[in-house]
Amino acid sequence: MELASFPFQTIPWDSIPWQPHKGESGVAYWKTFQMGTIRIRKVKYSEGYIADHWCTKGHIIFCYDGKMLTELEDGRKFELKAGMTYCTGDNNEPHKTSTKYGCKLFIVD
Repeated sequence: MELASFPFQTIPWDSIPWQPHKGESGVAYWKTFQMGTIRIRKVKYSEGYIADHWCTKGHIIFCYDGKMLTELEDGRKFELKAGMTYCTGDNNEPHKTSTKYGCKLFIVD
């Protein structure tokens, strides 16, 4: 990742509203801060959340509460628990996320 030049700044998360994004089931709530081509998000998945699409966007994801399951299109599955991170690049393995009990994430993509 190349971080283009930008001035030092802080992100006022408390002033950014949660935006709902419905999944196949459940809801993902996003707080999004866009900085040029870099998207930074705090995300909360509700209990029973299942993504409604296969994603090919690259992400760096830190799970700070709960756990989620990420399935790759080839059938492999990976559990991400609180304190863990996963990374994938743009246009690599398509992936789809679900969570039984909900989770909270910090995502840069």
